Amino acid sequence: MSAGGRTRVLLLFGGRSSEHEVSCLSARSVLAAMDPERFVVTAVGITREGRWTLVDGVPEGSVGALPRVPDDGDTVALVQTRKGPRLVRYVDGFDAAAAAVSATAGLRGDELGPVDVCFPVLHGPYGEDGTMQGLLASLGVPYVGADVASSAVAIDKQQMKTVFAARGLPLVPHMAVRRQRWDADSAAVIEEIGAALRYPLFTKPVRQGSSIGIRRCAGREELVAGIEEAFGYDRVAIVEQGVERARELECGVLGNAQIEVTQPGEVITAHEFYDFEAKYLDEVDLRCPADVSAEVADACKDYARQAYLAIGARGMARVDFFYAEASGQLLVNEINTIPGFTSASMFPHLWACEGVDYPTLIGRLLELAFEAARVDGHYAP
Repeated sequence: MSAGGRTRVLLLFGGRSSEHEVSCLSARSVLAAMDPERFVVTAVGITREGRWTLVDGVPEGSVGALPRVPDDGDTVALVQTRKGPRLVRYVDGFDAAAAAVSATAGLRGDELGPVDVCFPVLHGPYGEDGTMQGLLASLGVPYVGADVASSAVAIDKQQMKTVFAARGLPLVPHMAVRRQRWDADSAAVIEEIGAALRYPLFTKPVRQGSSIGIRRCAGREELVAGIEEAFGYDRVAIVEQGVERARELECGVLGNAQIEVTQPGEVITAHEFYDFEAKYLDEVDLRCPADVSAEVADACKDYARQAYLAIGARGMARVDFFYAEASGQLLVNEINTIPGFTSASMFPHLWACEGVDYPTLIGRLLELAFEAARVDGHYAP
């Protein structure tokens, strides 16, 4: 703890993925919810090129300016020292004589202080896929959210669906298409999809979130275009069969050994489906709790718990469903281990409906991070 008894939090946001802006929006909300009497927050933005940079001008507890990843900000790094994890700022200081001896001698480090815990508000690849979690674990830094393995499974829709299927969870009919197979014989792939699934279809990159790279396909030409678009983000595309007149329900999950699940909420949008624009650019109606029967609500909560346990999640997650009211069919869509924290995000709304306000939710997540680190042996209290 810092001298004032406050927890020193490293807030990471931005990142290399296509969800860079979404991460910045989430970081603004998390910063605003951090109680300055409990937490000392250092905000570090990761540029699209992967450089860690110190974000200045974001006062503690401010609800003002959007956190921005400056291209010209000071470069920082998280290192493990004999005194524990430290954040270090590097400044240029080239010394020709020293550089002949050491390739890193052209950098000087100014210690910015210890780090007690990290809150990675990083969506998509290079932040939500286990890469950042592995770095933090190797440095002995407690961190909010899922561990390496569960993060990697959750971000990969093909692996996630495989794990869910093994657990017996009901899923949308789907097929995975690998780029190598597509390039070799796309016509054959289209025929296989047509024989196994019926239109409309949805194409998605296998490792993206926030509905990025998703396309609704009503016919063959759109399917080809959708798969090609998905390959612009990943080497594997997922093709899913559409669910007729499906309602989109979501549950929030918190916990490590002890798990809590919210009542399901519902996303109402005028868009054809819940795409990126609907999530972050247009008005959406988030209804918490959803207007569904007690039986459907209980089924959502049960499936959310099973999905959470299936991937070995910890800390938090949001589990999404398709509910075809006419047929009574409830299907698990996906699990997100770093759900959105923006003002338009469902996860904090779900917990607010349960009586857990935003600052309390952030505090709970940080407590769960310390608890998980003690269990994993990455942190000595």
